[in-house]
Amino acid sequence: MDKEAGIDGLAPGNAAAQLALALRPPASVAARHFIPSASNAQARHWLNQTGWPDRRLLLCGDDSCGKSHLLHIWAARRQARVVDAATLDMTQVVEIAGAAHTTLALDHLERVTSERALLHLLNLAREQRTTLLIASRYAPVRLPIVLPDLASRLRAITVVPLLSPEDSLRFALLLRLIAERQMIVSKPILDWLMQHLPRTCDAIVSAVDRLDQAGLAHNRPLTRVLARQALSGLLDEPAPGER
Repeated sequence: MDKEAGIDGLAPGNAAAQLALALRPPASVAARHFIPSASNAQARHWLNQTGWPDRRLLLCGDDSCGKSHLLHIWAARRQARVVDAATLDMTQVVEIAGAAHTTLALDHLERVTSERALLHLLNLAREQRTTLLIASRYAPVRLPIVLPDLASRLRAITVVPLLSPEDSLRFALLLRLIAERQMIVSKPILDWLMQHLPRTCDAIVSAVDRLDQAGLAHNRPLTRVLARQALSGLLDEPAPGER
């Protein structure tokens, strides 16, 4: 953890901001915090069904669209083990094989680092008749998979997309993230953010993170000028003087 100024060179205000960021809890994946909407209705429908083709399903969508959240909700309800593709290796596969899980959830497929381990995991799931849910930023056809057998197995999985978020979902997410950080944002600034932020959930998440950090750094109420500075490069609006 960062020390106070005079020891490591950080100003007291920056140290406080660093401390607040370090203590912030991770985003909740509890079912009560998921925001249902038309854009994720198809995914929710599939997750409420049984008998998926070949007992496997892949949720696909942009960052912060809710696919990982849905995966964790499903895993909690089905008592499934959650595995991160970024850290999956053969040691984990052997461990999973010994546990003989009936359900598994694999998150962040696009970050897979061991194609060999993933191929063995898919084969193991088929052999043990394990129900497998996968979440990925990209559809399998867009992943740069090298192993031909792995590529063919991934492309055979039923893909359920999460669609672009509607304004009601974006606004609900914006309000929830602001409330979680105990930020005070006026209605005019909320309206301005909804009008000028890119129409993605990831943009909402990035914007709230930036605004929170700016508020901590400047230790003053959020204004439109401060918000525009904090969101430089993210807003869908011309810079002052370019209108």
